[in-house]
Amino acid sequence: MSACPHLLDRIMTVMEAAFDPAYGEAWNRRQVADALALPNTHALVVDAEGAPIAEGRASSRAPAGFVLSRAVLDEEELLLIAVVPGARRRGLGAILINHLFDAARTRGITRLYLEMRRGNPALHLYRKLGFEPIGERPNYYRMANGERIDAITFGCSI
Repeated sequence: MSACPHLLDRIMTVMEAAFDPAYGEAWNRRQVADALALPNTHALVVDAEGAPIAEGRASSRAPAGFVLSRAVLDEEELLLIAVVPGARRRGLGAILINHLFDAARTRGITRLYLEMRRGNPALHLYRKLGFEPIGERPNYYRMANGERIDAITFGCSI
């Protein structure tokens, strides 16, 4: 899929607002564009009500969240998910992941994976939606201050 400029702009709008720079988790525009250009990469952007924003058209609705994933055979990895701070605690994360579940099933996916830093507050959401921890990478992430944080890998059958 080639990166539609509207889609890339919307993802970056959310990315820049949602990720705390202290953790170094946000991707830059080039990284997102490169990911979107890969085959079997999927993205969804939603507004503050959780309604999908069509990727190929201009829209007056502000993007409030997105999910980015990549599929290989019958597995898919949730690469990034984000919700802008002003729209958090409204269920948008669950809406995005449930959209991903539905779309992944349509693509023949049977298992989803994700990786997060230890201490990420999204843990409760992932567990609630059926993700279980399956592995760890000690000292995987480097924070802006140089501190290292473990990565935890999760899997979920769908």
